[in-house]
Amino acid sequence: MRRFILGIALATAFPAAFGASPVPTPVYTDPPHDAAHPATMVVLHIPVGGVAINGVAYLPAGAGPHPLLLICHGLPGNEKNLDLAQAARRAGWTAVTFNYRGSWGSPGTFSFSGNLVDAAAVLSYLREPANATSLRADPARIVVFGHSMGGWVAAKTAERDRGLAGVILASAADMSLEGGRSRAELVAMTADNMESLAGVSAESMAEELAANRAAYALRADAAALARTPLLVLTSDDGLAPQADALVAAVRGAGGTRVTSVHVATDHGWSDRRIELESRVLRWLARLGESR
Repeated sequence: MRRFILGIALATAFPAAFGASPVPTPVYTDPPHDAAHPATMVVLHIPVGGVAINGVAYLPAGAGPHPLLLICHGLPGNEKNLDLAQAARRAGWTAVTFNYRGSWGSPGTFSFSGNLVDAAAVLSYLREPANATSLRADPARIVVFGHSMGGWVAAKTAERDRGLAGVILASAADMSLEGGRSRAELVAMTADNMESLAGVSAESMAEELAANRAAYALRADAAALARTPLLVLTSDDGLAPQADALVAAVRGAGGTRVTSVHVATDHGWSDRRIELESRVLRWLARLGESR
């Protein structure tokens, strides 16, 4: 009875924020315990570029195979969206987070181009039959979520990967536009975002962004993104026009499965974490129903 009352209270507490849609149960309710296949956490070591980067898999209860949500963090990745990973797990998804080479203890040298290679390597690792089986995951149902720079990683990954079931971009940053700043602005930006990064300097990061503007463009291949279901979440961080331009380009290329939502919050969704989880879980549920 207390669980029921709590559910009603939470579902009706934020009517303005959620429209008329209730907060999904997995946001606030633990699933039943499964003694045979309990929820658990698995540490991953994913090979790429001669090293093994760090990852964590949050396995839901049940034998599976479960759909899989891959979460890509931003620059440098102070907000890792682990609350979303936990909510996705409660909703029956295997949720995987990882740290790019040269970030947060993963060996190697950090680079923007390397981040794209790392994301592709993680997907390859997760699709290996033995790894998918051990993680109780369905390699044919992988959705990539990216926040900030991770949104850029997710979008660029989806351009090249035809096997994804969907892509979610939250407050995504178009790194090609970041590369269009003046050198002084670029160095200041990268200097302010390089904690926990290895093998780089503010100057080297700025130079990489400036030298690769064309290749890093978020809208470089809108036609490729048009083939994949896409959820784009923007906030009041100044980046929304970049995401809006991507949405327009994808729709112009024939994309019909694009959902775009703007929420009045900051770049890290600091006061809208429950709304972020709710919007993502509702979209994932609809994605599953459309299969």
